Amino acid sequence: MCLAALLAAPVRSASQQLTAADRARAVATLWSEARYNFAYRDRMRADWDSALTATLAAAAPRQTDLQFYQRLRRMAALLGDGRTGVTPAPAVLSRLGRPPLLVRSVEGRPFILDYAENDEMRVARPERLAEILSVQGIPAADWIRDSILPGTPGSSAGDRWRRAVERLLEGPKGTAVQLQLRLPGDATRGASVTRSIGLTERWPLAHPALEVDTLPDRTVWVRLNSFEDPDLVKDFDRVFAGFVGVTGLLIDLRDNEAGASETGYAILTRLTDKPFVTARWRTPQYRPTQHAADPWDSSLSWYSAPPDTITPRRDHPAYTGPIAVLASPRTSGAAEDFVVAVRNAQRGFVIGERTSGSAGWQITIPLPRGWSFQLCVTRNAFPDGTEFAGLGIAPEQPVEVNVNDLLAGRDAALERAREYIAEMVRH
Repeated sequence: MCLAALLAAPVRSASQQLTAADRARAVATLWSEARYNFAYRDRMRADWDSALTATLAAAAPRQTDLQFYQRLRRMAALLGDGRTGVTPAPAVLSRLGRPPLLVRSVEGRPFILDYAENDEMRVARPERLAEILSVQGIPAADWIRDSILPGTPGSSAGDRWRRAVERLLEGPKGTAVQLQLRLPGDATRGASVTRSIGLTERWPLAHPALEVDTLPDRTVWVRLNSFEDPDLVKDFDRVFAGFVGVTGLLIDLRDNEAGASETGYAILTRLTDKPFVTARWRTPQYRPTQHAADPWDSSLSWYSAPPDTITPRRDHPAYTGPIAVLASPRTSGAAEDFVVAVRNAQRGFVIGERTSGSAGWQITIPLPRGWSFQLCVTRNAFPDGTEFAGLGIAPEQPVEVNVNDLLAGRDAALERAREYIAEMVRH
């Protein structure tokens, strides 16, 4: 059974919360806010007015909140921004779940990188580094394209696919998912797993915002997994009260998709002894007289803010040794602003893959009955005005992740970053 059919099935334990009027209001609010405030509306390929008409028509008949959620997600995905999306009320979101499997896209193919141990996993034995060949008897690529991709936002085709792979196994909580796996070594077998972890519950495979390891050559590997943790800067200062004995820093942003740019800048103030310049931004400035001439030309009027200049902190010693920054397609939002600032501060090379291309400030717009809509309202760019939305920031030293390295347990980007630090230390 496909995801759409599962979502259409009646839910006996929870009654419909949104009325037809609520649904119409939600669609109209999403349309109008995006029309006037979305920062990248000139990059849209969809006809936004047609999307309004079609979604209003689809939202009118009686339907479950989960069905409407999928329709509203599809409308939001047309904006083409990886961090723009719809959040239903907690009572609705709690009815969706996923198995405790960490699924990632490698060369466009879904692989299980990790799973949380529980009674079911000990029986299912999904096996780390197994490739998911099919879901519910449907080839994985078809399942992603037909059931997941239409409601998945993304700044580019590659970014959408990557995000869709990560959502591959989401669906009604408590339902079973039949998988066909290709194990390392090329054997295949089936596995049945349950969507046991609700989307409102703590994800058992989440990493802390800060992880630090000292490697044998005294290089320190710092994983900044999120800029969302309010204690991140304090924890960083605690770990690095000084940088005694540190020969190099590997700043790993490959899983950083959330948080505030200011948090990243506060970390960077400890990694330089000179002022640095941040990303610049601009936001649409609506003027009715210009709207009459061309309502969709978002270049007609902008409020622009110049880059900020941030000075190093003096309450802790600064680290001025060699730095390498690791990036990936999951490096998004504030983490991309961090990469911009690193470039401006001339504090080391970026190594790995292109970033997501989904930077910008978001606002949260309330919708009826506890629902909300997240919308990107700024275009962030390098100080010279070079934008990276939809493109990502290219590393100075590209290192692509491939299936052969994954199956061999090789982290090629980390290896190259360590080589770079060693070269800098020698010189």
